[in-house]
Amino acid sequence: MSAQGQAGLLRRLKQKLTGSHDGGNGSALESAEGNAAPKGQGRLLELTNVSVHYGAVIALDNASVGMDKGEIVAVMGPNGAGKSTVLKAIMGLAPVVGGEVYWRQKPLHEETHKIVDLGISFVPQGRRVFIHLTIEENLEMGCLYLRDRAEKRRRLDAVMELFPILYEKRKDMASQMSGGQQQMLAFGRGLMADPEVLLLDEPTLGLAPRVVKEVFGKITEINDTLKTSIFVVEHNIKGALDIVDRAYVLDKGKVVHDGTPESVRATDILTQVFLGKISEKPVASGSESE
Repeated sequence: MSAQGQAGLLRRLKQKLTGSHDGGNGSALESAEGNAAPKGQGRLLELTNVSVHYGAVIALDNASVGMDKGEIVAVMGPNGAGKSTVLKAIMGLAPVVGGEVYWRQKPLHEETHKIVDLGISFVPQGRRVFIHLTIEENLEMGCLYLRDRAEKRRRLDAVMELFPILYEKRKDMASQMSGGQQQMLAFGRGLMADPEVLLLDEPTLGLAPRVVKEVFGKITEINDTLKTSIFVVEHNIKGALDIVDRAYVLDKGKVVHDGTPESVRATDILTQVFLGKISEKPVASGSESE
């Protein structure tokens, strides 16, 4: 999309979406032009020394990750490293036994549906669309709590403008969509909550290379156009490093690297992790802001 086209889309989105978060501080979409705090000025969302145990299984072990407003942050690592558990801990879907999750520097102890109300939306792994519902009905599932029919209509129009394929197929059943189209539907459903933070769990899993590129492009567009902060758990290392501001590398539930994409590329940390050669040592930080 050209810069002129993005500007026009942004103006239309601001006219259509007028919801608010956090006691009336303004919609995440409404604040897309000029109101976002500069990156690096205060953590918007943070896990501090969080541990998650499933019985005897340690999924997260004293892990600390966080994001600033407006960032795209990746969480990487091999299978079983605890990547998806980071997102589930944020959403209240994992048994946190130690540490703290903070939202706007305040402890986050709400139930999952209230966390969504606060401005955090979760798009789980595997898309999980409702195949026996239409595309439009699937989108409406993203804001079931919303009673204002006019506001729901405005959000539907805005999301379908951001994803034209959803408008074209809005009356079709979700089962008729390709894998890539279903992923766009999952994104759109997450955005129907009008979130300030979008949590994406393995958004390119199982997609063809051409579609993977499209998905990464859409993540960047959502961040650039709507100023939505995005946590993305991703197995496609190269593709993710091309679009994120910072990356965390996890291994066996521990954060073993925290830094910019350049800092990840400049080390062999991913090779060590995926080959099982990582040593027990303090987290390495390559972030320019730390």
